Amino acid sequence: MHEIRIEHFMLGSFKASPEDMASLAGSSFKIANRVPDTEGEAFDWQLWYAKWVEQASGSVSIPAPTHLIVEAADTFEALIPWEELGDAAVLYALEGQRLSQTGPIRLYVPNGSSKCLNVKSIVKLSMVKHNAEAATEKAAYGFKNTFSVNELRKNK
Repeated sequence: MHEIRIEHFMLGSFKASPEDMASLAGSSFKIANRVPDTEGEAFDWQLWYAKWVEQASGSVSIPAPTHLIVEAADTFEALIPWEELGDAAVLYALEGQRLSQTGPIRLYVPNGSSKCLNVKSIVKLSMVKHNAEAATEKAAYGFKNTFSVNELRKNK
């Protein structure tokens, strides 16, 4: 089972399958409704988040995050300002089946500071709260520069 790790600055760490996330959102739609020329079934990010927080917190009022950090299996990472996620959608299935090549889930963020930021093969979602100095106004994304100790020694 492919699970996504979900971390929240106040609520801690959780794991969920794409199907569990879609079920919690309560409704799904064709992703082409928000992202033309794209296929598959998706759920609304904001709707899912609201229901997830309610379930995880026991209905306690929680301040909104400032950013979402999305991490992919291939070390791609995106830092997205929370206010850009209004139209965001999570693709979780194609023709009723789990995503095989771009799964377990894929996030699409239309109408943000990037024309249509999307991150495939997501393995971790982190909702964070940055202070004003650390906050960014635009989405930032790219591959993490990760090297093993042995790789660093070879380059001496």
